[in-house]
Amino acid sequence: MAGNVSLVVTLVGPDRPGVVKSVSTTVAAHGGNWVESRMARLAGQFAGIVHVDVPGEQAGALRSALEGLGLSTVVVETLSHEPAPQVRHHLELLGHDRPGIVRDLSQALAARGINVIELETECVSAPWTGEILFKATAELCFPDGTTLEQVRMDLAGLSQELHLEIDLTPPAEDPEP
Repeated sequence: MAGNVSLVVTLVGPDRPGVVKSVSTTVAAHGGNWVESRMARLAGQFAGIVHVDVPGEQAGALRSALEGLGLSTVVVETLSHEPAPQVRHHLELLGHDRPGIVRDLSQALAARGINVIELETECVSAPWTGEILFKATAELCFPDGTTLEQVRMDLAGLSQELHLEIDLTPPAEDPEP
């Protein structure tokens, strides 16, 4: 018997009730363990990414079964499912919507070698004016030697240039026992 295989599965297709049920039932039917996932409805489409561990002898059959669900499916085998310990900083951004905000933000972060661990974006209506605002939240991992103040200085220039509110906070401290 082969050991477990770690798979990252990306799924995209028309949103409908029961999509997650179909995927989870398929994973379970092949002895898979659902490790983590991110799923959303975007422009009427279901978009999901799922990390599963499955017995090695079931990996091919699981891949075929997932591809038969009527969704665009990409399955990638990973080397390990153990996450590396990371110190995460939290970023929140809000400003008038316009093209290029994500590009400009990601360029500023990449220039410092910062890894974007998670990124969520959406357009929201301003409470009193109804104007469309762009909102982003992100979890960032800084490379060794990069300080919070350095990144705040970099983002202050971007904030002023693009008229954005950007808040960058350090990782939450673990409560003492």
